[in-house]
Amino acid sequence: MKKTEIPEVLLSSGHKMPLIGMGTVAVPLPPSEIIVPVFINAIEIGYRHFDSAALYGSEESLGQAVAEALDRGLLSSREDLFITSKLWCPDAHHDLVLPALKKSLQRLRLEYVDLYLIHMPARVKQEVEGLNFSE
Repeated sequence: MKKTEIPEVLLSSGHKMPLIGMGTVAVPLPPSEIIVPVFINAIEIGYRHFDSAALYGSEESLGQAVAEALDRGLLSSREDLFITSKLWCPDAHHDLVLPALKKSLQRLRLEYVDLYLIHMPARVKQEVEGLNFSE
């Protein structure tokens, strides 16, 4: 499969960020046996930036794909990737941010993400009109 070179931008930190990334949201989220090969295929053709979020439910599958890509030699190291994840609204409280990030890192099987965003600049209660966002 031919790998495409994706342009990057140099950040003020000195790190590079690919200008094109792959979003990992899908409704409904396909099972791992379907979505993991999609992520691996994306890595094979040159994607290096993946945009995930706790809300999407895709962090575990993305983490599995990254681990498999590393095992198969499709990536030299974790540093070859730029991984973004996002804090979901119910966790937008100073006591909940770090635990939420740690859960995302566990699901992603990573020691760090390159970019951690607030998914939406709003704080909502854990339960809103019958929707339960807690785990």
